[in-house]
Amino acid sequence: MLPTVPQKVQKRKRVRPPRIRVPNNEQALFTVEAQKHLGVIQRLSLTGGSVVLSKGPIPQGTLASMDLNTVFGKVTAHIEFLQTGADGIPSAQAFRFLGMDDTSSERFSAAAGQMESSGFSDVEENGNAFGNLASTLCRLRNGLRRLSEMIESDRTKAEN
Repeated sequence: MLPTVPQKVQKRKRVRPPRIRVPNNEQALFTVEAQKHLGVIQRLSLTGGSVVLSKGPIPQGTLASMDLNTVFGKVTAHIEFLQTGADGIPSAQAFRFLGMDDTSSERFSAAAGQMESSGFSDVEENGNAFGNLASTLCRLRNGLRRLSEMIESDRTKAEN
């Protein structure tokens, strides 16, 4: 038997979700421990975004909720504030999404897809990559929810 040479393992290049420049100085309301902070959204992606807050930056690692009005309805998300200086703007603070209910997720995906198709995406060559990815994420989430409901229904039937 001849020894085999291991094949080169190709490292996966981490693909950053497309980022969208948010037009028209869109505002969002951030709630941190019952305190309201108004902010102007700079960028958004599937994983988070950046904002310039009217009262100044929030300490990194702080958890908050975000309310954003879109043409598809209100989006509510749980976020974590990250570093300042996002997108080369000293007063801009990055944040990441921690959770979003199904309705907000669908509204966010639709709004982001619309902004991308209107030419606000940082990634032009991928066409409607954000919208496609967001749509796939929504379908996956809905499929997992239906699967969970079916398992629970089967469990309930088995107990009876």
